[in-house]
Amino acid sequence: MNREMLKLAALGLACLVATGSATRAAEEAPTPEDESLRAELASYPYRIVHETRRDEHWALEMLDADGSHPVLLTRTPGANELYPHVSPDGSKICFVCEEGEGKAKRRNVYLMNMDGSGRVRVAEAGRDPCWTADGKTIVYLKDEFDELNYKDFATKGLFRYDLASGKSEPHVNPDLYHLYNVCCTPDNNWYVSTVHAGMDCAHGILAIAARGKEVINLGIPGCRPDVSPDGKKIAWGSGDCELSVADLEMVDGKPKVTHARHVVTSTKPIHTYHIDWSPDSRYVAFSRGPTGKGALGMTPEVVGIKADGWDICVADAAQTNRWVRITTDGRSNKEPDWVPVKK
Repeated sequence: MNREMLKLAALGLACLVATGSATRAAEEAPTPEDESLRAELASYPYRIVHETRRDEHWALEMLDADGSHPVLLTRTPGANELYPHVSPDGSKICFVCEEGEGKAKRRNVYLMNMDGSGRVRVAEAGRDPCWTADGKTIVYLKDEFDELNYKDFATKGLFRYDLASGKSEPHVNPDLYHLYNVCCTPDNNWYVSTVHAGMDCAHGILAIAARGKEVINLGIPGCRPDVSPDGKKIAWGSGDCELSVADLEMVDGKPKVTHARHVVTSTKPIHTYHIDWSPDSRYVAFSRGPTGKGALGMTPEVVGIKADGWDICVADAAQTNRWVRITTDGRSNKEPDWVPVKK
């Protein structure tokens, strides 16, 4: 093992130790919601989009940062809209939609305007779409199997959809598989993603060169990373009951994670997932709810799995456990994404 790998292993071990300590502390002393934060968010000029379950179907909802003024963006009979991500200029939204029945059921990638118009299918049998910082490209993953598989890591191949041409192209590295929850760095040079049982990794978070074959293990345990809009920080789920943030530095042009700390901890059986940076990096949105086994034996944090009791929350990114719920109906509210333009 070379020196760099030893450093990464040490960082991962340190985060694991911190995770265990935070879990014990959370179980002993659960942190209540901070209503002063709700009042603070009432004047915050950015909104949040998330998935929610209504009338046995999934839809996309937008609301203010304090939870006020909710409005459904989609409500399509016979289809399920999930996993929303808003374009950098706030004019468009990409998402996945489950369509079809039985063995013909597929999860496809779509694009539409924020008002619901101009709906376009970007890719068939795709998942986990996100935007490059210039808003010109949607990055997404392809299904590993012909039939829809609800395992979050059942993917093979990374693709880029060019909005100008309306065409997709595969990533230059053909060996990308078992990735999920991809995001992009603001300089468009790196994709950051969870990997599970693939690419010589049991489970971890990778940085993937956007235009090359280089892959770097960031050495942090957990999943579902999100890079801050300014590219200086990274947030992720470091455990089922912990969300973490850290500095993201570029050393010789390569990403490196330092100074990891917890921003939210919870008490079992309440889990926390799906962390997402606000446009100015002051806050993080996330989802929170009880664990258990849902449909197909999957846990509720998985995309497309019903999650009764789960709600969207917002936390102060500069502190630990200063948080508040902004939805309260528990209707499988998950996968928040900030609208990056002011109201």
